Formats: sequence, C-alpha cells, structure tokens
Amino acid sequence: MSLWSRHKIFETNSIILLIGTLFVISIGGLVEIVPLFYLKSTIEKVEGVRPYTPLELAGRNVYVREGCYNCHSQMVRPLRDEVERYGHYSLAAESMYDRPFQWGSKRTGPDLARVGNKYSDEWHRDHLKDPRAVVPGSIMPSYPWLAEREVDVGRVKEDMNVQAALGVPYSPEMIAKAASDLKTQAATDDSNATTLAERYPKAAARDFDANPQRITEADALIAYLQMLGTQVDFKLYDNKANVR
Repeated sequence: MSLWSRHKIFETNSIILLIGTLFVISIGGLVEIVPLFYLKSTIEKVEGVRPYTPLELAGRNVYVREGCYNCHSQMVRPLRDEVERYGHYSLAAESMYDRPFQWGSKRTGPDLARVGNKYSDEWHRDHLKDPRAVVPGSIMPSYPWLAEREVDVGRVKEDMNVQAALGVPYSPEMIAKAASDLKTQAATDDSNATTLAERYPKAAARDFDANPQRITEADALIAYLQMLGTQVDFKLYDNKANVR
C-alpha cells in the first residue's frame, strides 16, 4: 500500500480523521501538562513581591466589584510597543497573590500594571469623581460614591482569612492586626507606620482621599492603584538577567 493510499483513508473517513486528530492533540497536551504536576511551583520567585496590605486588599475588592478589569488590563506583554508605552513586561510572580488575576482580556482604557506612583493621589481622586476633568474625551464612568462609602474593616479581616486558606502567606499576626494596619496606612504620620512597613515592605502610608475623618473606599482603591507595579525593582531584575 502506497503512502498516498494510507493517507487517503484519513481524508475520506471523517471519523478516523477525528480520532487521529484527537490522538495527536492528546499526546501534545500530555507532554505539556504532565511535567507541571512534578513541580512545586511554576512561578519563579521574584524579590519584592508581597501580599496586599489590608487597605490594598480592600481596594482590590472595590476594583473587582466595580468591574474595572472589563476595560483595563494588568498585563504588559513582552513586545516592544507594549514595553515602551507601559514599562517592563509583566512577571508571573506579580500576580501570584491575585485570586482571580486581573490580566484582563481587552483594553478600553490603558493597562494599569505600572500605574503605581505615575499620578498623584489628587489626580486619582479627580479621576474617580469625574474622569473627563483630567482626561478629556474619556468614556470611563464616574465613581463619586467611593469617596462617601467607608471601608468595612471586618470584611477585610474575613477576606484575609480566606486568602490565607488559599495559600497567601498572611500570618496570624497580620490577620489579627488587620484593622490597625488598615487605619495606619490610611493616615498620615501614624506612629505605627514603621511596624506596618516591617510586615508589608514598601507600603505607602498616607491619607489617600484627603479626608482624615474616615477611611473610604476611595482611600482603599487609590492605595491599591498606587501600589501596582512598584513592588519589584526592575533595574535589579534586568541586571540579574544580564549576568546570567
């Protein structure tokens, strides 16, 4: 039987072709998936990445609740135009404590993976209240109520317990001090800022919403946004990569 005759069997019999296709795909899938079961982690640890502070975690919850991921991604792809516009491409480790991750599937607005410290707190406050005030032509909805709603401290502590159960390294001390750490980070010149930084390195502590009377969802969301992309020293990371 010639090679053509053997190949003709697959071309003239859809069932055999389907079975053959599934067989080949299964082999390829097994080759890619099975080795992963023998690895303790598929994420390379990167210095600087830490769990969210209670205030940042509350802000992330607001971000997810309001559906910000529908218009903004948090994943800079390793392409020249992406890197030149947004900064260093995203590392898997940066999302290791995200459940669910916020990579997104489309961009109506810009990517936010490197938005931390790019704008002032005042800019973010104005942007949430009236996006057109700082970005003419923006189609982003306004979120003025965030500056009025107070953060539910008890819920943040419950969320940390859930995150810890899922593998996020929140210690019993971190969970026990959730309320005090949240208040410390949302205040300016708080005496506990030093101990907060010991538990959460590089955690910025200040009055994010310019309202010292209460801790609002605007406080939390701005704290979260100002943290994005600031944990990793990418210059150090690039230097290590060049040495290798």
